[in-house]
Amino acid sequence: MKILVTGGAGFIGSNLTEYFLEQGHQVRVLDNFATGHIENLLPLFQRFPDTFELQVGDIREMSDCQKSLVGMEYVLHEAALGSVPRSVKDPITTNEVNIGGFLNMLVAARDAGIKRFVFAASSSTYGDSASLPKVEDVIGRPLSPYAITKYVDELYADVFARTYGTEYIGLRYFNVFGRRQDPNGAYAAVIPLFVKKLMNHEAPNINGDGEYSRDFTYIDNVIQMNMLALTTENQEALNQIYNTAFGERTTLNQLVAYLKEFLGELDEAIKDIEPTHGPNRVGDIPHSLASVDKARRLLGYDPQFSMRDGLREAVKWYWENL
Repeated sequence: MKILVTGGAGFIGSNLTEYFLEQGHQVRVLDNFATGHIENLLPLFQRFPDTFELQVGDIREMSDCQKSLVGMEYVLHEAALGSVPRSVKDPITTNEVNIGGFLNMLVAARDAGIKRFVFAASSSTYGDSASLPKVEDVIGRPLSPYAITKYVDELYADVFARTYGTEYIGLRYFNVFGRRQDPNGAYAAVIPLFVKKLMNHEAPNINGDGEYSRDFTYIDNVIQMNMLALTTENQEALNQIYNTAFGERTTLNQLVAYLKEFLGELDEAIKDIEPTHGPNRVGDIPHSLASVDKARRLLGYDPQFSMRDGLREAVKWYWENL
């Protein structure tokens, strides 16, 4: 396959790029390095000189989108400005990238005759829905500008399928973590941020009382879902949205306990570090737990890594690479 990965220098995008190159496919990355890192891609130039290509560009520029799709067959659209707090601080840029950029890619993909458009949706779409586990067709009102943008993307994809015959699959990611997730910056995700703090013998700060819970999802489960979405021949599975998760709920207090356990095996002093607590973040969903029944039924999804198993792998990677 000839695959374009937008946002391919980022955490999830670079893992997808590496996986599909290893499977023998031709991959082009489109990235402007706003949040991604060239270091995530440099080894791929050496390992796959004939099948890997990088285009520096911005999905907010239609000409960049069109150029990136020349000769391509499939799209894995990962490019976005993540982070609920970032969207609360700067909703305009989040909207420009996540909605304007998404629409640009959809139009360019339609015009280029792309066979299938697989994109990163978000569990934030469930908003204030209190039901657990989360099932794809029951959502609430969005709680942040970021959540609005990701829901609008789903609506656009559906309209393009109905209007232009575009073939899509949207994957609602649930708190993805793993190798190459950036622990630095103002909007670092909770797991790499806590790992870095503990490795530096600093106390991680938990928002709220620590009883908010998440369906933390290891990167290899996400790779499996993208592979299935890209290759499925089940017509019933197309033009659908799927939860991408393990289906297991972990509180932030449990997360810290696991991290202290795994890192404590490498550095005894970490076992004695106690977290601090601050106020809850604006826009945060209290609890998140996915049903993956739809993905199992229509795509054959079978996640291999529980939260604990994935966390042990992630801790090992951070210990060797931070």
